[in-house]
Amino acid sequence: MISSVLPQEWTEETTDTLIDHLLENYHTRHREHLPQLINLARKVEAVHAEHPECPNGLTQHLISMQQELDSHMMKEEQILFPMLRQNLFARAHGPINVMQMEHEEHNQSLKRLLNLTRLLKLPSNACMTWAKLYDELGCFVDELTQHIQLENEVLFAGKTSDALSGVEQ
Repeated sequence: MISSVLPQEWTEETTDTLIDHLLENYHTRHREHLPQLINLARKVEAVHAEHPECPNGLTQHLISMQQELDSHMMKEEQILFPMLRQNLFARAHGPINVMQMEHEEHNQSLKRLLNLTRLLKLPSNACMTWAKLYDELGCFVDELTQHIQLENEVLFAGKTSDALSGVEQ
């Protein structure tokens, strides 16, 4: 799990440093973690489909989240991040708005995930795979929440040290 870092701690860092952190610690992690979560959810749903507390539909929801996040992160990596690395915050206003709207969609997807899993509450007779799934889902929820928060509150808000200088290159 990624250590919790408060957004204000990133305001003294450069845009490049924050983007590198986001890429290395969140984009890479989500791309590695989601296939594992999908595999665990598939196993739990296959074995426990008749259990009244089984998170039926979770596998498909995670597959949808994976597709949405892959598309979102690709747009950031190919369009938005290069603009921000050049300190073109004013010109990036439109793409930033799109990313923030997608962040809201990701937050709604997280709410649905938590609803499907009864807030990650395991049944008393849950197997080890089910417990591992919910433990890993807890990490995923925390990491995606931190990721969105850093982008919205620091990067997209132009609160990194070099963005605050206001000099477009």
